Amino acid sequence: MRRITSSLAVAGSILSISLLTGAYRSAPHFAGWQSTIATVVTTPVDTTIVPADTVVVYDSLSEREKRFPEHAVAGLTVANGLEATLFASEPTLSNPTSIDIDDRGRVWVCDAYGYRPGTGNRKANKDKLAGDRILILEDTNGDGKADKTKIFYQGPELNAPLGILVMGNKALVSQSPNVWLFTDTDGDDKADKKEIIFRGIRGVQNDHGVHAFVFGPDGKFYFNFGNEGRQLQSGRGGRLLDRWERPFNFRQYKQGLVFRCDEDFRTIEVLGQNFRNPVELAVDSYGTVWQSDHDEAGTESVRINYVMESGNFGYVDEMKGTTWRVVRTNLEDEISRRHWHQNDPGVVPNLLNTGSGQPTGIVVYEGVTLPRPFWDQLIHCDAGANVVRSYPVQSDGAGYKANMLPIVEGKRDKWFRPSDVCVAPDGSLIVADLYDPGTGEEASNTDLNRGRIYRIAPPKTPYKVPSYDYNSPEGAVAALQNPNMSVRYKAWYALLDHRRAAEPALENLFRSPTTNPRLRARALWVLNKIEGVHRRHLEVAFREINPNLSITALRAVRQRNSDPTEYIKLLTGHRDPQVRRECALAINHNHTYEAEHVWVQLARQYKGNDRWYLEALGVGAEGQWDRLFEAWLRTQKGDPLATPAGRDIVWRARTNQAIPYLSALATDTSSSLKERLRYFRAFDFLPRGYEKSLALLKMTEGNAPEQTEISKLALWHMGREFVRDSYQGRQALQRLLNKTYGTSDYIELVSRYEPDYENDRLFRLATTRPNADIGRDAGRQLLKQADESYFWDKFYNSDDDTKTALLASIKGVGSRESLTILAKIAVDPSYPGKVRRSAARFMGGSWEGEDTVVNLLNSGRLHGDIKAAAIDGISNAFRKEIRDAADKYIEFTEASVDKKAFE
Repeated sequence: MRRITSSLAVAGSILSISLLTGAYRSAPHFAGWQSTIATVVTTPVDTTIVPADTVVVYDSLSEREKRFPEHAVAGLTVANGLEATLFASEPTLSNPTSIDIDDRGRVWVCDAYGYRPGTGNRKANKDKLAGDRILILEDTNGDGKADKTKIFYQGPELNAPLGILVMGNKALVSQSPNVWLFTDTDGDDKADKKEIIFRGIRGVQNDHGVHAFVFGPDGKFYFNFGNEGRQLQSGRGGRLLDRWERPFNFRQYKQGLVFRCDEDFRTIEVLGQNFRNPVELAVDSYGTVWQSDHDEAGTESVRINYVMESGNFGYVDEMKGTTWRVVRTNLEDEISRRHWHQNDPGVVPNLLNTGSGQPTGIVVYEGVTLPRPFWDQLIHCDAGANVVRSYPVQSDGAGYKANMLPIVEGKRDKWFRPSDVCVAPDGSLIVADLYDPGTGEEASNTDLNRGRIYRIAPPKTPYKVPSYDYNSPEGAVAALQNPNMSVRYKAWYALLDHRRAAEPALENLFRSPTTNPRLRARALWVLNKIEGVHRRHLEVAFREINPNLSITALRAVRQRNSDPTEYIKLLTGHRDPQVRRECALAINHNHTYEAEHVWVQLARQYKGNDRWYLEALGVGAEGQWDRLFEAWLRTQKGDPLATPAGRDIVWRARTNQAIPYLSALATDTSSSLKERLRYFRAFDFLPRGYEKSLALLKMTEGNAPEQTEISKLALWHMGREFVRDSYQGRQALQRLLNKTYGTSDYIELVSRYEPDYENDRLFRLATTRPNADIGRDAGRQLLKQADESYFWDKFYNSDDDTKTALLASIKGVGSRESLTILAKIAVDPSYPGKVRRSAARFMGGSWEGEDTVVNLLNSGRLHGDIKAAAIDGISNAFRKEIRDAADKYIEFTEASVDKKAFE
């Protein structure tokens, strides 16, 4: 191992490693992240102190040495003002998929050695084969390193757990198909009791199953599952109920879901749907839910979401359930937006696209130990990008915007795969690291024998866990302000036990104007649960200047299962659009007259160009668009389409009353056709019916400059069945086919509707232009939609030139049907030699056809000039193995060459 002196610090940014603690931190006199030289202890950090002038260039280490735990932090780049210390590593743990931190500062770990059996590098031992483990790691002396380990539970039923929530002496463990509740009944840090809370969840041994639970500021539990989860059943018997006390129906929801459930795990709500794989979520003190969502491989479309309540987040088409790859009108320009159907009405916008990666754990940091830029911000792990980031969030109209700020990066060590992040009671961060060369879709590269836990804190900050007197209201209120979720969990229930005796201390916190509003919101949530005192505190919150406290108050009122309309009316005219957004969400499923009045007032205040606000209006109007849209129209003075707001509301509406307005917008030539595509797309989301079809039919009768495109769009949005099955639809299609014959538009229309009365015209195109794209497309479509007897009838009744042209038009198809036809003609001596030679040569016109020719050559079924023609057809194949196969059958004697083979 090569050594250099500390004088080399001038060569660039230096990563200093604490020789005593093994800690990495940014050198205080160097700014920036582009550190290239690291210092590292040269012997195990927990036993030996190395001279201060001994440093090691990390890149000079061998690959094997880089994997040693004592070099772990040297491979990391950490934000200015922070340092990383190695809290624990292998062999103590091997594959930490999820972590939580209890009120004593101990780190609980899902050590999922059994994750995805059959993949990765495994060195199994008897302990690990006994089942996956829940570990408790403790730092007993405050040096930032775990020196005590306990196994809370291990058993064969634990098989790749992906989430853990610690609640005092209990732990909720998420692992499809079950969610387990483990309880330590005697205080020995060993689970004595286990029960299934939820069962029947799909996605076993799959990232897309159920994920970790979190404890919200409202005393409820929040969790999610990916698009393999599909269902949720009670593990305690009985049916699950929704918030309106009805049996829960999963069929009405799509793909990955976000849930909220009561403390008894009986009543659940879906807060958002149509995600792909939201690995974990976080809830801030106002009750706002945030999460990431994993994209499909290769799309660079990982996203961060504010989970707008009752929102659709667009992974699949809302109406058809098709993926983003299916062509649709008004397709997004960027793949990262197309992937999530961001141009479709009814889809909540994304907060942020982070590119390629594998998103994992997420938390809202509401502490003050880290540097100020990270206060009150999202902190998120991305194992694919080897990074833990913060996403500073700012208000943006009725929604939000954010950017990315790295905290820890594996710039040098790409094995750094952060899987989870939590906030410790002292405000430091604890980060779990799978530590392997590949995760997720790269699971075959997983190394299940290594895993690390890091602590991230300001330099030389000891790990000291505060203690609280939960038996006094004042002590419990102090604990409620801690950034750690487990501490707040204990404080929440302690304060509920104190009941009205807790009100003075809670009120002091809530009424303190200089206190962080997030801490005040926590007090308000508890006050909302104390009967007899909640009302007056909520009324104060509704008058608060800070909009987030008003939002919190409205959310709290709604959770009391009483009609919140009177409170909503207090906020309808609020100056802040986010408060008005929350009012719109609050009237979802509220069919009262007062709700109608509220929605109309909110809609009238919409100024346009704020997708968050618009989608909130859509959520509020769900199931009652007819009456709300009609009431809104009555308030419009003049043309409702004269303003951007009016045009947006018409575009978002789900009522047939919007049809004439959508038609006017779609055919308004004062806007470009590209700008009008959104209005054509909006027809797909309206109820089916004659009125909608008639409006679209009328669009086909215009004479606008882009009339062909308009007519195509109108037919497209009528639906294939209506066009094919109704007289009006067939007439409109025929007019457009006549107008576009001989063009790619014609082929596109025939491909979509497959009218058999167009077979003759397809045949004409195929045989008159067989070597042009239009002729080949016509031949392909004819082969697809005409029955076999039609094709052979046309073939037999044509002259040799027409026969050859027809075969030329299908040479690139490569389907079983096309290759069967070409091979049959080539080997049958009853057909004219010229036609047979052409068929033999055309067989090699596709990838699949090349393989067919080689098989025929190998089987000896081709002879003479037919064989020579077939060889000629594959002699210039892209694949070398095909060309080599052809070369083996070429006969070079002059007598063997039939010149007709090359005609």
